[in-house]
Amino acid sequence: AGGGGLLEKIRKWYYNLAGFNKLGLMRDDTLHEDDDVKEALKRLPEHLYNERVFRIKRALDLSLKHQILPKDQWVKYEEDRPYLEPYLKEVIRERQEREAWNKK
Repeated sequence: AGGGGLLEKIRKWYYNLAGFNKLGLMRDDTLHEDDDVKEALKRLPEHLYNERVFRIKRALDLSLKHQILPKDQWVKYEEDRPYLEPYLKEVIRERQEREAWNKK
């Protein structure tokens, strides 16, 4: 049980080290936009998509100004939810099914 706590501390440390949260971004905001991610983005509910666009625009603005958000506005490890992951998993599963079907 003790090892799980250590692993969680390492994950939090690495999460903060990555730095995207200091710009107000979530982990899913940083995914490379390949074809699967682009298709998953099309399937996002409008409010989630709009929230993502806002976070990315704000992060770009901060980056251009060489600034970060005040610490109380950083995305916390515990608050970062994989909002795109369910849609991405579905897209990948569908693509793999199509590829398997096309091999027949």
